[in-house]
Amino acid sequence: MTKKPVKYSEAIEEVERIINQIESNELDIDELTEKIRRASELLKFCKQKLHFTEEEIQKIIDQMQKDDE
Repeated sequence: MTKKPVKYSEAIEEVERIINQIESNELDIDELTEKIRRASELLKFCKQKLHFTEEEIQKIIDQMQKDDE
């Protein structure tokens, strides 16, 4: 079972490590598939995190604007 990242920064760091491993040809073909799959999961997590953060920021901005009226 692959562990889920808790923070966006942790996920990005892991993706960067995977990219470095791929670029330096450190992985054999069996590991490559696994690492690509993991990177895909991490990128999906990051996209969801960014989307959620964007929505939360918009809510805060909207509330601030209402408070100023």
